[in-house]
Amino acid sequence: MLDVCLLGSGGMMPLPYRWLTALMTRFNGSNLLIDCGEGTQIALKEKGWSFKPIDVICFTHYHGDHISGLPGLLLTMGNADRTEPLTLIGPKGLERVVNALRVIAPELPFPLKFVEITEPEQSFTIGGYHLTAFRVRHNVLCYGYTIEILRAGRFDVQRAMEQEIPKEYWKHLQRGETLEAEGRVLTPDMVLGPPRKGIKLTYCTDTRPTDSIRRNAEGSDLFICEGMYGEKEKAAKAVEYKHMTFYEAAKLARDAHVKEMWLTHYSPSLTRPEEFMDEVREIFPHAVAGKDRMTVELDFPE
Repeated sequence: MLDVCLLGSGGMMPLPYRWLTALMTRFNGSNLLIDCGEGTQIALKEKGWSFKPIDVICFTHYHGDHISGLPGLLLTMGNADRTEPLTLIGPKGLERVVNALRVIAPELPFPLKFVEITEPEQSFTIGGYHLTAFRVRHNVLCYGYTIEILRAGRFDVQRAMEQEIPKEYWKHLQRGETLEAEGRVLTPDMVLGPPRKGIKLTYCTDTRPTDSIRRNAEGSDLFICEGMYGEKEKAAKAVEYKHMTFYEAAKLARDAHVKEMWLTHYSPSLTRPEEFMDEVREIFPHAVAGKDRMTVELDFPE
């Protein structure tokens, strides 16, 4: 099961009623955060989720509303006596940008591991998550992320018994491990069926619609997508500043055959996103106007 929380749903600046867009997921004891703008710590506190077990922070890009909350979060983690390493993933320039921000957080009791994205599309496996970063189209280098929890095939007891594989090795094979035992090489494919459907979440902000978003979001259980503007008269502004309207996001969700879409990253001038949702749902019926601290549990299909 994957716990998902949209900590904030705003763009550009935090507001009294809306924090900046950030996402947190929890799976099997491993926590992942995407983006960390000003006020992200407060959003976490309001939700009641802890910052201490965060293992990975991913950044879409380095505009202030997506990273300016990082120094404070690092200091808070340090003050909580964290010693475990923290992995940071982001576009080129990650280490330079973070070290510049760390002028006000120079000493930490835990190491930082920097993983810079160097390709238009790049995958990582960390903390039980299979991450795919994919380039999108903003006015600076920017990436979206797909988070997948992969699921192995079902263990076939009959096949294991027919091949006389001792039971003491079953759990290792079920975990995908290859073993050398009793003069034989035992591999997972000897006892596992075809891979089963896992969990898939796609997240993107600060971008025009791109084919990379559609491809990577294909079949997602949840698609969290920027909707900077709901007002149709602001379509030209979306093009100029490399953002998306509600309706463009809905078309991406429809074309990618996702199960559900949450809109996020609203313009500060957009005070009531719900007012535009009837027209959005004419394009994609399973669209939701995201709200701060909106949460869902995504589970494996039976």
